[in-house]
Formats: sequence, structure tokens, C-alpha cells
Amino acid sequence: MYLLLQAFGLISAVHAILHARTSQGAIAWVVSLGVMPILAVPAYWVFGRSKFEGYVNALKDRNLVIREDKLRVEEAFAPFVVHDPAYFPEYQAIKELSTTPFLRGNRIQLLIDGKATYDSLEDGIQRAQSYILFQCYILQADATGKKFADLLAARSRQGVSVYILYDELGSAGLSESWLKELRTTGVRIVPFNTTQGAKNPFQLNFRNHRKIMVVDGKETWTGGLNIGDEYLGKHRKLSPWRDTHLHIQGPAALAAQSIFWSDWYWADHELLAGLNWTPQGAPGVPQGEGQDVLVLGSGPADELETASLFFTTVLSSAKKRIWIATPYFIPDETTQVSLYLALLKGLDVRILVPRKNDNWFVSNAANVYLSKLSLLGARIYFYERGFMHQKTVLIDDSLALIGTVNFDNRSFRLNFEITAVIADPGFANRAEQMLREDLSNSTERQDFDLEGTSLWAQLKAKGSALLSPVL
Repeated sequence: MYLLLQAFGLISAVHAILHARTSQGAIAWVVSLGVMPILAVPAYWVFGRSKFEGYVNALKDRNLVIREDKLRVEEAFAPFVVHDPAYFPEYQAIKELSTTPFLRGNRIQLLIDGKATYDSLEDGIQRAQSYILFQCYILQADATGKKFADLLAARSRQGVSVYILYDELGSAGLSESWLKELRTTGVRIVPFNTTQGAKNPFQLNFRNHRKIMVVDGKETWTGGLNIGDEYLGKHRKLSPWRDTHLHIQGPAALAAQSIFWSDWYWADHELLAGLNWTPQGAPGVPQGEGQDVLVLGSGPADELETASLFFTTVLSSAKKRIWIATPYFIPDETTQVSLYLALLKGLDVRILVPRKNDNWFVSNAANVYLSKLSLLGARIYFYERGFMHQKTVLIDDSLALIGTVNFDNRSFRLNFEITAVIADPGFANRAEQMLREDLSNSTERQDFDLEGTSLWAQLKAKGSALLSPVL
């Protein structure tokens, strides 16, 4: 038995040398696989894989089928494409990373916390005339989840096509009876099916963390909120819950729709038919006007590390300030370097994280990185009014990013994510006012030096940081 484990350890070590994301990671895996194969072999095949297998091939097959349709859609988008967006000098690199460009003609509503977000989602569901695409990481079978299930079921009975996609690990609490009852109303609901396929039984570490709703191809919602009672302040330990979401009307909705469409094809092997692919400006927005929006999908199936490269590019483009609000702050090396350089150039760098966190390891590990940034001049804030779960970045006076991406390795490399990038001074000002309100409900930790804390605090932080690749 031991010789068999050693053989599996050797095979896994060769795989790690060939496929690990970094040389440091390869060395760590090779050593652990050789020394303790009984623990390291299963851990490697769950946590050590760097690419999500199968998704890209599925998309290639899909693109062959819809090639002509895709060309027609691209032509229809031409009047809305922003070739050289103002306020964003690093656009060339972003164009190479994103499958869709900046699109003008949008109207965006900033949604703060659960009630505003859920009210907007409910209104959108009621407005639907043809179809609703609904995707989230966590879908709870609680009172909030039942309310949305009933709303979607009612629209399905009225002839609206309803498609729901959920992550099977994030939504592990859904029972088969709950799902079956919803399906009897005509709603199509499927899990993302991360581990489907003969070659993919160990892809548990890759999750679909996206939150998207699209109505009739005309409007979309995305941001930090899933569906559950906790987002309405009903979590026993973490309430009140602070989060941010977006409602986007206009052609950018089709970019979000394309992301959902790709995920659905992976999950259910079906090309969704009957969707609207004709871009339209937001109601009341004159042609050529409106807000410029880029919707970026990123994930472990990408050829490049899209999220990491994107955020590095955006942070490096800052000239005045970088404000980051995130519940999980464990930046990779390139992100750290970008922030260090920003501080050396004298930029206003502020990091807002929750004092109260739902992940003990992440909360402690973050102190390692926050301490280093604080010593270079970053202003570190701990949000005090419950759990802050929003993922918001403000760059200078004109660029705001809101979506599902946390500042950690999981979001940058292991999760399927979505980010809305808004290049608009008016919206950036609204995001700034929102963040200033959050900062007023926070405590600033000046000159935060981890070395000056207790030995136990240092051990918790540095020990937890060792797990940063999988946190």
C-alpha cells in the first residue's frame, strides 16, 4: 500500500512540475508529495490544479456552431463600441483580456445593501416579457430564497422562460425536493456541474462565484449579493450585512448575458435559443451618450490569468488614488507590487476590510498584507457595523469597479467571476460618497505594524497566510 502511495506521489509530483502556477508552488508540492503522500496526493488533486479542464473545449465547439450568429451580433454592437474610452489610458491591455469592449449607452444604478438590491431584482423579474437568466453562487432555501423561487415560478407559469444556474457547493443546502418543486413550474434550474466529465472528478476547488441576472437582454444585475436571509441582516453573528450591487440598463447587459450563456452551455450542454442579441441603449439615453461600461468575465478556464492581469493593469493606471473595499484581502505578488508602487508615487491608497469576518483564516492572513501596506503609507480601515461583503474599487475620479472578485488567489485564479467596470466621473462620484459613508463607519488603524502585536497575533496571521493559495 505504501509503495502504491509513493508511486501516486511520484506521478503527482511530475504533474506538479509540469503544471503548477509558480515554481515555488511546484517545489512545495514536490516536497510534500514525496514526504507525506498519504495526505498530499488527495490534497494536490483537489487544490493543486491550475486550470479548469473541459470548459474551453466546450466553448470552442459552441463557437463553431454559432459563428455566423456571432458575426451578426458583433456588427450590431458597432454603434455602441467605445474605441478609446476617456479616463482609461490602459485600455489596450484590457481589450486583449476582455471578450467584449467598453460599451456606451448604459444607465447604471448603484444598489446599496440587501433591501435595495432585492427590490430592484424583484422589479426586474416583474418587468420580464420573454426570459430571465438568474445565476448565483449561494441560493438558500430559506424565506428569501423561497420568495425569489415563488416569483420566478410565477413568471414561468405566465410564459416567461426562466433559467437558474447555481454553484453546487455554494448552494449545497438545496434539497432535491426543493429543486423538483421549482422544476414542476417550468423553471429550468441546474448546478454548474464543476466536476462533470471523466477527466474532472477532482475539480472541486474551482467554483462559479458569479452573481448575474439578465432580463430580456436589456438589463442586468451583478455585484456581491447572493440570495439568502443573511443579506437582509438576519445572520445571527454577522449582521448587519453590508454589500453593493449594480443594475445596468443598456447594451452592457448583453455582455453579462454572454457570460451566463457560456456557463449554461458548460453546465447543461444546451445552446440557449430565443435570446435577444440586439443591443439597445438604455431607455431615455440619447444615441452616443450614456455611461461607458465594460463587463469582464474571468475564470480558471481562461488562457491567461485574466483577473490578476486586469486588476494589476487597473491599479498601475492610477494617478491619484486607489480605494479598495473587499471582505477578503490576500493579494498576490503582482497586486502587492502595484500597490507598493502606488504608495511610493504618493497616491492615496485606502483599504477597507471588515472587522468581523466569516472566515477566520482569511481575516488573520489579511493582517500580514495590510501591515506591509500600512508601513508604506496606506490607510487601513476596519468596518465596524457588521460584515462588509462588497467588492468595490475606485480609481482616481473616473473609474469604478464593482462585481464578485475578492482580492485573493481564489477570485483571481480559482473562481469564475464577473466585474463591471464603469468609466464615468458621475458614477465614480456616487461610488466615492458610498465609500466615504463606509469609512465613517470604520476604524482607521494607523501605522499598523504586525511585528508590534502579540506573538499569538503574529502566529495566527503568518500561519494563516501560508494557506493563501487556497483561501
